[in-house]
Amino acid sequence: MLNFFLHLDTTILLFINGHHSPFFDTLMLGISSKVFWFPFYALLIYWIFRDKKWYGFLVLVFVTLTLTAADQLSVHAFKNVFMRLRPCHEPSLQGLLHMVKSCGGQYGFVSSHAANSFAILTFIIGLFKKKRPWIRWIMWTWALLIIYSRVYLGVHYPGDVLGGALLGFAIGETTWWLYFESEKYLRNRKNKKSTA
Repeated sequence: MLNFFLHLDTTILLFINGHHSPFFDTLMLGISSKVFWFPFYALLIYWIFRDKKWYGFLVLVFVTLTLTAADQLSVHAFKNVFMRLRPCHEPSLQGLLHMVKSCGGQYGFVSSHAANSFAILTFIIGLFKKKRPWIRWIMWTWALLIIYSRVYLGVHYPGDVLGGALLGFAIGETTWWLYFESEKYLRNRKNKKSTA
């Protein structure tokens, strides 16, 4: 059964990676980089402070916590434990992959890009689910583009990004709940002071 899933993982990788062109090479390289998304991140910060006012600083603390947890857990609890080679480091795939950039670290399960993006996706959707429910479509598009780019570039198997996405969901749900409880506590404390 494991061999079947490993074979399927490789087959999907080679299919996605094999459908390349100079235009998509450049586009996917951009999508996979942090700099490409800076305007989007600036827009998210604007929405956060527009809706949350001074609580926006609390949101940013929890966003930082979310990213740190996703990034560190993906490396220390998964990559360094499972030690699954990235496809671009796999000897049996040498010469079969179309490489656009350097391979990166040796191990790929789970994808830190996937864990980070899906943790933020989950946190932001939870944050805006009442005031901006449409933001879920923007966040899903953003996260799916990132994980697709990682497979397209040959630096992760589909299983790597799927595992990273599941880890990100769990982290994002946890940190969003912690944020929600923290904001509720601070608001209740503020209300008690104003009515005292």
